[in-house]
Amino acid sequence: MTAEVASGTAPAGREVIKRHALITRVTHWINLICLTVLLMSGLQIFNAHPHLYWGLKGANFDPALLSLQKFPKWATIPSWQDLSTGRLWHFFFAWLFVANGLVYLIHGVFSGHFRRDLKPTRDQLAGFRQTVLHHLRLKFPKGEEAKRYNVLQKLAYIVVLVLLVLMLLTGLTMSPAMDTAAPWLLTVFGGRQSARTLHFIFAFSIVGFVIIHLIAVLGAGPINEIRSMITGRYVVKPDPGDKP
Repeated sequence: MTAEVASGTAPAGREVIKRHALITRVTHWINLICLTVLLMSGLQIFNAHPHLYWGLKGANFDPALLSLQKFPKWATIPSWQDLSTGRLWHFFFAWLFVANGLVYLIHGVFSGHFRRDLKPTRDQLAGFRQTVLHHLRLKFPKGEEAKRYNVLQKLAYIVVLVLLVLMLLTGLTMSPAMDTAAPWLLTVFGGRQSARTLHFIFAFSIVGFVIIHLIAVLGAGPINEIRSMITGRYVVKPDPGDKP
């Protein structure tokens, strides 16, 4: 996000800024596609054995940590029970997601995006409680405050980035090929079945973030928010409290 004024027109008293770089916008939409397919194909894989375990072993006759009902057909790819096809979809989009993530990571580091836009300031951390209360009341920043990420957005994005990395690592841990390529993964996550359980938890934690994110977008003004993620242009509404 930048506070760079863009050329163009806006309603009286409002300002148009360039909010998201092109690479940020492109990788965002590719991530959306990848994560949607990964979730739906992952549910297809889960439906083949809807039980979660902890440790090294987990099979039909082992005590499950948690047993769930199968997810509905409309929520899976493919919509019929087909484990091998589900895995093909899952693995293909997993590598596409990794490649897309590397592009975003390299851009974020070398452009200064992470340092400039995602690092919370002391003042923001001090006002964390107030920011949370404003969001719970669906009161979103205006004026100068709307030109940069607030502390809640920054911390949420950092947590999501960590969750995505953990999802990738737990996914790799479930692969038998990692037993020799990276045996330390099994130690870190406590075994292949523990990694599968954590992978499931991380996936639905991200689903929870997406739901909260969509609620925030609706509350802040969906047309303006979605337009900024497509064109990069964002209309800043004036804040009566801002000094001229």
